[in-house]
Amino acid sequence: MAGILGFGGYTPKQVVSNDDWAQRLDTSDEWITQRTGIKRRRFVAEDETTVDLAAAAAELAIDDAGLTASDIDEIIVATDTPEMLTPDTASFLQQQLGCREIPAFDLGGSGCAGFVLGLDIARARAHLKPKVVLIVGVEVISRMISLEDRSTAVLFGDGAGAVVVGPAPGRARLLAATAGTDGAQSHILNVRVGGTRFPFSQATIDDGSVGHLIMDGQGVFKHAVQRMSAAVEDVIGQINRTVRDIALIVPHQANVRIIDAVRRRAGLEPDQVYVNVDEYGNTGSASVPLALWEAVETGRVHSGDLVVLTAFGAGFHWAAAALQF
Repeated sequence: MAGILGFGGYTPKQVVSNDDWAQRLDTSDEWITQRTGIKRRRFVAEDETTVDLAAAAAELAIDDAGLTASDIDEIIVATDTPEMLTPDTASFLQQQLGCREIPAFDLGGSGCAGFVLGLDIARARAHLKPKVVLIVGVEVISRMISLEDRSTAVLFGDGAGAVVVGPAPGRARLLAATAGTDGAQSHILNVRVGGTRFPFSQATIDDGSVGHLIMDGQGVFKHAVQRMSAAVEDVIGQINRTVRDIALIVPHQANVRIIDAVRRRAGLEPDQVYVNVDEYGNTGSASVPLALWEAVETGRVHSGDLVVLTAFGAGFHWAAAALQF
């Protein structure tokens, strides 16, 4: 048995509106809203880094679980915007939280599906070891992409979400999970420069390739809708439930068009889907835990509710999990 013992979330204080972007780029509030549903997003302050956001969300989750940092047995950080390339962000988080010398690692490169994948790993750890595992989804995307590219810059925001998973039902029992990868689609969403295939060089700096997010919007839309809706069907099928049993689905908050298409394909009603992309934009690996935390905090989730998480990310990865509150 494994369950979520506590929830946490954090977003920076700096609010960047669509009108702010309109003053900088050739865009408008109407253009952004119609295509994405995004109205605002949060950006880090100059003195904030990835681990600061991760620690803020983690501390809330640990406190919500009624635990202290010394109770954590393992840390998983899902991020594609790490504190450094080496060592991983989890190392910095372990130190900043004051945890024991426990295993800590990053789950990077899986894009926005990272947190749900980490949740499945934590579920196994809690069930088999048993362990108390902290999972954090965190991104500081504003520092890692080109802020001059209208097609991607307006989509993203910074934030963090966290949960503590342990060998008990907790506040939400982890019933089932599913995941998959189609590496043949890795070209539709990636940050190409920085690895061994396309290493950093003066040429990549000069031509603006460093930090440039490559995204085939139509390809991402097609695969995201197909994979996320199929993952929902898979995970509820594992527990012999149907979409009618779902009280709330918390999808990756990429944009409202993808969310609504997933909803319709899965046969869900609008009130069965939690959406906060309008307020925070796409926060990558942070989007699902941040939305889940907010849904719990605002009373959208009640005792007895079946809640399903579903996400997709670069790779092309996808994942889903079913929770019983």
